[in-house]
Amino acid sequence: MVEFVSYDGKWPCLCHGTLIIKVDGKIYSFRNAMISGGCIMGGPSTDWNMWSEQGPWELDLEEHPELEQYKEEITRAVNENVEYGCCGGCI
Repeated sequence: MVEFVSYDGKWPCLCHGTLIIKVDGKIYSFRNAMISGGCIMGGPSTDWNMWSEQGPWELDLEEHPELEQYKEEITRAVNENVEYGCCGGCI
């Protein structure tokens, strides 16, 4: 069973933070494992006429490869508890 515990990423770089989840009663911590499903849209970067589109999160579970079998459940828990990403902080 997967439980969302917390995430401390903040604007303008919402994808950078520590994700804490519980899987079968054990606590796991991931640093910067969030991958934004959003994107930056707009014209040529020289005119700065750009905006961000938010989208659901994907996860990099490299820190805890033993959790790969839970990836779908973990991703669902994150998307239910963390606002969608791509705030544009990276442009």
